[in-house]
Amino acid sequence: MNKFLQRFAPKYNTRSQQATQVNTEQADILSNSLQGNIKKISALTGNSSDVVIRTFQGANSLPMAIIYISVLTDTVVINDHIMNPIMSDAEANEAQQRNLSDSLMVIKDKILTVSSTNIVSKIDDFMSALYSGSTVILAEGWVQGISASSAKWMQRGVEEPSSQSVIRGPKDGFTEDISTNVALLRRRIKSPNLWKIDRRIGLVTQTDVSVMYLKGTANDAVVNEVLQRLDRIEIDGILESGYLEEFIQDQTFTPFPTMINTERPDTVAGSILDGQVAVLVDGTPFVLVLPITFLKFFVASEDYYQRFDISTFLRILRFFAFTISMILPSLYIAITTFHQEMLPTTLLVSLAAQREGIPFPAFFEALLMEITFEVLREAGVRMPRAIGSAISIVGALVLGQAAVEAGLVSAAMVIVVAFTAISSFVVPAFNISIAARLIRFILMVFAAVLGLFGIMSGLFFLLLHMLSLRSFGVPYMAPIAPFIPSNLKDTVIRVPWWMMVTRPRLFAKNNYVRQQVNLRPEPSDKEKEK
Repeated sequence: MNKFLQRFAPKYNTRSQQATQVNTEQADILSNSLQGNIKKISALTGNSSDVVIRTFQGANSLPMAIIYISVLTDTVVINDHIMNPIMSDAEANEAQQRNLSDSLMVIKDKILTVSSTNIVSKIDDFMSALYSGSTVILAEGWVQGISASSAKWMQRGVEEPSSQSVIRGPKDGFTEDISTNVALLRRRIKSPNLWKIDRRIGLVTQTDVSVMYLKGTANDAVVNEVLQRLDRIEIDGILESGYLEEFIQDQTFTPFPTMINTERPDTVAGSILDGQVAVLVDGTPFVLVLPITFLKFFVASEDYYQRFDISTFLRILRFFAFTISMILPSLYIAITTFHQEMLPTTLLVSLAAQREGIPFPAFFEALLMEITFEVLREAGVRMPRAIGSAISIVGALVLGQAAVEAGLVSAAMVIVVAFTAISSFVVPAFNISIAARLIRFILMVFAAVLGLFGIMSGLFFLLLHMLSLRSFGVPYMAPIAPFIPSNLKDTVIRVPWWMMVTRPRLFAKNNYVRQQVNLRPEPSDKEKEK
């Protein structure tokens, strides 16, 4: 399919070629003329009002300049830790008398009191540092500059996740700042084996992307594959982790997601401990976790904070609800259209009485109600939060009752659609519930044409498709296919923590053992004697 679509794709130069052709002057190195460098920077930034260029006399009356973006930097840091040390330090004056290159290194290594400094010699490195919130220092005669960290911008504080709430468990969630998100993970995993690899993706946005994993536990082949897929991306900008998800996922034409996204730090930390890899993107609170299997979408972080029997019951309930959300409307269509003999006589008579006077067959009746509910659900999401939920609930009640009274749909169909919609909200992962919503319409068509045989045929082909999927080399239906008995202890049924001795074998290739054996709680010897 991908090769077929590529035939019709227009032939353009690659992004790197376009960037080379259009922005060739950005690859130039800095000159030894201070005024020439200032003019070049002013031209590249379009003389923007928030780009501050301040010239002053440094050590030994050396003409110097600092350049920064006012909305991205901390002026207190610039004044106290950059300007004052340069203008008042005597060591810079002595180095300037010896050599210009000596003064550059002395200022960088001994005078500036900021957290980090770097040497920049190319214009593109200069611009990257500038738009990252750093202050760049230039001087007459220098063919290089110094970038000093001084970033500061407004950001949202750590709050409770709005999309994945829990009754028992941590209440903090990721934010749009990638450094805050990294800190939330390092706070939970205080280990030097928690490695972080940075990438910068997007020719225009220059978005920071971090890959975090537990060295010695995660599969190195998976980590290398993630980095290779990220390095192949050439695009103008990355604004959310969904951009990366479509670029690095294994399969495009499938309703099932092959990686999970979450804004809960405890979920990501638990996945990293299992040997999975996390991909953090600056500007979004949603972190990608990979590789993933189908059964992992039904696991909530709260399952590990409750008793194992309660967690097992809730997981079974989620699987049941997911199945209901996929096949209940199609079952209603198939039974009422082709297989009425499956219903008890009393129920069949009741349904027949309700459908008396309904002008549409069961398929169009179900399709009308499903589309109506999807419209109401989308309207509730897009409308202002204060009135969105109220409008969607009232709209569903009013429209459902009015449709029954008008004779457009039966009361049983309203019940089926309502229970189907409620079941779709039970699954913790929103992206897998969307897949169920799409599959539901396909199975409705199969049921309208072939009845129960159509439903079973659709589920059969769906199962074959799921068995063919992989997430970064991991079979999507593991540990059921392939069957791995040791990994079944944390799938549909969750065993107690003292029994989960090993990690999932497909994730943790290097460090398979999670804890010591024989940790079952039991009374002490003194208690037994009593």
